[in-house]
Amino acid sequence: MSSTALRVKELLREKGWTTKVLAEKTGMSESYLTHIKNGTRRWNEDSLKKLANAFEITPIDLFAERRKRTDNIDNNVSMPQRSDVELKVQVVPVVGEIPSNPSPYNNQLMQTTTGYKDVFVPTLNSNDVAMFAFAVDNNLLAPAFVKGDLLIVSPEVWTRSGDIAAVEFGNDVPTKSVMQVTFSEDFIVLESPSRKQAPLALVRGKDHFRIIGRVIQRIQKFI
Repeated sequence: MSSTALRVKELLREKGWTTKVLAEKTGMSESYLTHIKNGTRRWNEDSLKKLANAFEITPIDLFAERRKRTDNIDNNVSMPQRSDVELKVQVVPVVGEIPSNPSPYNNQLMQTTTGYKDVFVPTLNSNDVAMFAFAVDNNLLAPAFVKGDLLIVSPEVWTRSGDIAAVEFGNDVPTKSVMQVTFSEDFIVLESPSRKQAPLALVRGKDHFRIIGRVIQRIQKFI
């Protein structure tokens, strides 16, 4: 956490909102938001994300003192200038399809071919250069994920049983999808986050299965 001041009071004035309205939009209590607004209580990463989503800005733009942003995908920016904790922001490319072999080059190539050229989003505290943001373009994964969501996928983060991940499976024609993965001794069970389809059981060592990356963050209603 950090005691660095946030621009909540300024942004409330710009929006014409009360603290009560902000509480409704973020799901946080009015008393907690009043402390954040007045700088009498520390914020954490979860509250930072909720505030950024409510104001429809990036987490970087919440800080009263901040460094100028960079659009270089290969660089990480440490924010803010005066803080007891270094906040790292990485710019992640948005893609319309899950890349088979994520890398900075392949991800940006997928951007171009799926209609998201030069579209990027920031994410906090990760150094995975192969990360990508998968744009959900339908409601097949609802209510877990809905059209307009962005799912931040990290190939470097270890996927454990019960996690949601981007995976590839299928012996004849491999399919790439976002699924909940459950491991057992003999099987790998895949289930849609929507819970609307029957789970699929793959036989270990027989059926083709590969984890592309774990879903580590959801950004809602990206426009």
